[in-house]
Amino acid sequence: MGSISNPPSPSASPLQPLNITVEFTGGLESLFSNKRKHTLSVPATTASTCEPTTISSLVHHLVENVMQDQRRELFVLDGAIRPGILVLINDADWELEGEEKYRIQQGDNILFVSTLHGG
Repeated sequence: MGSISNPPSPSASPLQPLNITVEFTGGLESLFSNKRKHTLSVPATTASTCEPTTISSLVHHLVENVMQDQRRELFVLDGAIRPGILVLINDADWELEGEEKYRIQQGDNILFVSTLHGG
């Protein structure tokens, strides 16, 4: 009789990175090298906890690796998205998707829109 083998565990092979699009509008693009659209490849899991990559960990990645402007407080406040910034995940309000707990999926389009305007 043949033996039944277990499928390889997720830790046995590295997970493929997630290719996503991140966009900034309403003035936020000025914090990200005046570039509105960024095509990124992010890890499928966080390095520190091996948990699936979430919006929260994506925001941390954006601030640490993509944002060139030193005025981080215009994008994040106390480690979270600043009030007044709308977040859309694949054209849906992030409140419908679990906000910062949403797990990033392959091909996601994440849009950050500032509703704060000077006058």
